[in-house]
Amino acid sequence: MGRVTERRRTIRIRNGAVSTRPDTLVAEEPLEIRLNGRPLAITMRTPGDDFALAAGFLVSEGVIGSAAEVRSIVYCAGAKDDGTNTYNVVDVQLAPDVPVPDITLERNVYTTSSCGLCGKASLDAVRTTTRFPVSDTPPVRVEPALLSLLPDRLRAAQRVFDRTGGLHAAALFTEEGELLDIREDVGRHNAVDKLVGRALREDLLPLSRAILLVSGRASFELAQKAVMAGIPVLAAVSAPSSLAVDLAAETGLTLVGFLRGPDMNVYAGEERIALTSEV
Repeated sequence: MGRVTERRRTIRIRNGAVSTRPDTLVAEEPLEIRLNGRPLAITMRTPGDDFALAAGFLVSEGVIGSAAEVRSIVYCAGAKDDGTNTYNVVDVQLAPDVPVPDITLERNVYTTSSCGLCGKASLDAVRTTTRFPVSDTPPVRVEPALLSLLPDRLRAAQRVFDRTGGLHAAALFTEEGELLDIREDVGRHNAVDKLVGRALREDLLPLSRAILLVSGRASFELAQKAVMAGIPVLAAVSAPSSLAVDLAAETGLTLVGFLRGPDMNVYAGEERIALTSEV
């Protein structure tokens, strides 16, 4: 199976001094996701947690919502010319009673490590109806002071980032700030899919009392993935997109951006944030 990191020769220039040394880089390889044997999507990802990534991707696409709907997830033929398996092709077999979506050119998508899903026919195709409406989740109330602690807790748990500096991270926290799980990947959307997929395989969906924190910006797609998994609070250390804010407002998702120490912006769902003054 592909490694999480690889070593490459690099020329270092520091204060005008030139030296040669190996550098540790995060690995990036393609993963083809097949559904009942038919190609569905290709994503560029950091190898590892591939089964969880595939399961989380199918949750965000509205194909599955529970572990019982998956019969099996296996690596399948993806061999090189010398017969070595690349472990870069995963096939998800659905349970017999689970409807298989129509895999057309419109749905057959290519995902990159930077932008997530590309090639959707329209915005409406992305606004999939979730099985776990965030507006129906139990009341969650989060103190801004608690939110301010989460980026440091996420950063402290980023083991591979410390060696490479080249990974996004996504983490799930309880409403009390306890770290539940963290995943790293070259793609921020992959990191979230790995979290959601692991939760699905452990029968933890919906994540109705969890806080999702991402290390970069909050795109529309990440907001969608949160909503599809029933996560009521999404926080990001960087900016959200306008579509992410729109989706959060439409679905009842609490969306926090620019979470840096005690400072943050609340873009939607402020009823879950324990504000000390009226706005």
